[in-house]
Amino acid sequence: MEVIPMVDLKAQYAPLKSEIDIALHQCLQDAQFIGGKQVKLFEDKLAGYLGIKQVVSCGNGTDALQIALMALDLPRGSKIIVPAFTYIAPLEVIRLLGFTPVYADVDPDTFNITRENIEKVYTEGVRAIIVVHLFGRPCIMDEISGFAKEKQLYIIEDNAQSLGSEKNITRDHLITTSFFPSKNLGAYGDGGAILCNNIELAERCRMIANHGQEQKYYHDVIGINSRLDSIQAAILNIKLNYLDVWIASRKRIASLYHEQLKNIPVLKLPDSHSENNSTFHQYTIQVPSSLRADLQKYLSDKGIATMVYYPIPGYQQKAYLEKDIRLPITEKLCTAVLSLPIYPEMTPNQLLYICRQISTFFKSSV
Repeated sequence: MEVIPMVDLKAQYAPLKSEIDIALHQCLQDAQFIGGKQVKLFEDKLAGYLGIKQVVSCGNGTDALQIALMALDLPRGSKIIVPAFTYIAPLEVIRLLGFTPVYADVDPDTFNITRENIEKVYTEGVRAIIVVHLFGRPCIMDEISGFAKEKQLYIIEDNAQSLGSEKNITRDHLITTSFFPSKNLGAYGDGGAILCNNIELAERCRMIANHGQEQKYYHDVIGINSRLDSIQAAILNIKLNYLDVWIASRKRIASLYHEQLKNIPVLKLPDSHSENNSTFHQYTIQVPSSLRADLQKYLSDKGIATMVYYPIPGYQQKAYLEKDIRLPITEKLCTAVLSLPIYPEMTPNQLLYICRQISTFFKSSV
């Protein structure tokens, strides 16, 4: 039985093998494994691709969030608004740095934080907002930026899942991303970056990522050690050439999913229209909570991988438990969402097989 994974990195590597192998060999020949020309080339190339002034590479996407927060130099104990329905990384760095999270519920259709969500939880002492462009769909930044400007708040955008959804970025916010292997632009190990048009903030991020030093052995700010290695940069330099093609393929697959699944009334599908500008890092459906576990097992038995992003809100996690918080949309999504395989190399036959199995399941279950 063919197994259909959530992402197929072997299939992605196959057509790039000769380019990547040559690049890796060159890195080994150069013996320049930390920093150097490959990292500088990638930072400049990604900046050009995005139409942004500065790219500061680092060790991973979580480090990128931490560096960005450190660069803002907020008073300890500052409140930071964060979406409740997201991966743990933003909450993790908020708490590690001694800040206080303020959880905002999300839109039930887009999974994203909105200005309205932010306004509902804004209180005195909030100094910043972490905006997560979840599953590849960008938040409505004009509205959020307008509110932040009114209240004099910093914004950090986490676009680890939405890199490539937007070009010619003019905002001065710190934007973070991840090059985890399964991301739209993935390395063959860990990697991340901070993206910025504010030169002063970008240089501060660069110092923080390098032990707080601009000149070796002279430490002007408290920093960390977080670097993208040259081998990962060389791989990313090649893969960046294909990112637009891969995103276009993801959008086509999302449209096919929509056409095949739209007549199953109990399913709620993500908006597949091109104007939402999603990269479709994930294709996430909403399933009746009582049926999700059964559907997931049924698909697994048929050789189809699925994932639940995310089963428990941050405020209900043991490490971050806050018993008095109840956010109904987030909690409903945690019981209903199910992500289906989506990657550029998926074949029409694979997709049709997945959709047939889902249809069969619901015909016998509903």
